[in-house]
Amino acid sequence: MAEEAKSNAGENNSEAKTTELPADGKSEAALTDAAEKPAVSETAQREEVANPAAGNAHTPEVAEDNAPSSDEPEATSLPSANKPDDDPTGPERKPTPEDAKEKAPAGEPAAKAAGDKPSPEERKAKAAAAKAAKEKAADGDGDAKPAAKAKKEKPPALEDKPFAEFINQHFLPTLKENLTKQGVQDLDLKFEKQKIPVPGLDENPECWQVIGRLQSGKRQFNVGFLKEDIQASKVFTYSDNGGKASTLESFMIDERRVNLDLLVLYTVQRLNAQKWLVGN
Repeated sequence: MAEEAKSNAGENNSEAKTTELPADGKSEAALTDAAEKPAVSETAQREEVANPAAGNAHTPEVAEDNAPSSDEPEATSLPSANKPDDDPTGPERKPTPEDAKEKAPAGEPAAKAAGDKPSPEERKAKAAAAKAAKEKAADGDGDAKPAAKAKKEKPPALEDKPFAEFINQHFLPTLKENLTKQGVQDLDLKFEKQKIPVPGLDENPECWQVIGRLQSGKRQFNVGFLKEDIQASKVFTYSDNGGKASTLESFMIDERRVNLDLLVLYTVQRLNAQKWLVGN
């Protein structure tokens, strides 16, 4: 009876163990792993099947082939995104003179590259073309503006005229007019070249002199020009009662620039100082 009881107990135990195994025949370890892993949805399972390499680090073969064998940085033949191509073909490529020649219409010279200077022949041709266009505009149309009239030359000053012309045409008439206003009625003025009428100067050369006589020749004054230039040295002499001049005076030595008005003024003042004018 005891043996039958043990046998029955063993059968019960085997049945109990048999009932604990899963129906699909998986091992107990598989069941345990399934219990520990979280549940995965069918969508995630399908994505994992579609991309079996997802989540796994993968190094491209070309990177492995070009990877440096040492810790020092080395240049590789891999293209860089920051380095321009040696011969770019896109819009970033810099135009060259050959491109300009290809794009230039037939019969027209290609545009010069930036910074190129025109050759001497080109400069001459450009200047000739501009000159021809200007001449054509002036001669062909007739609408070109007439050349500006030459500026009217300013007449020379009286003092710049020839010496003899200045004395005869300006000094003598002006002096006579001024002395007439001073009350002189019988004034005789001449312009002659002769020796200075002073004793002892007979050997001196002749010089041009303005000779004035008053009171029927009883009074005489001479304004002598040592050179044919009103700016040069001048002398003054006088005589009374028909006699000869006794002294020779320097005349207008303080004036650096002589003009008609000053020459007349000094002559009148010298005669007035001699008391030969009316009222003296």
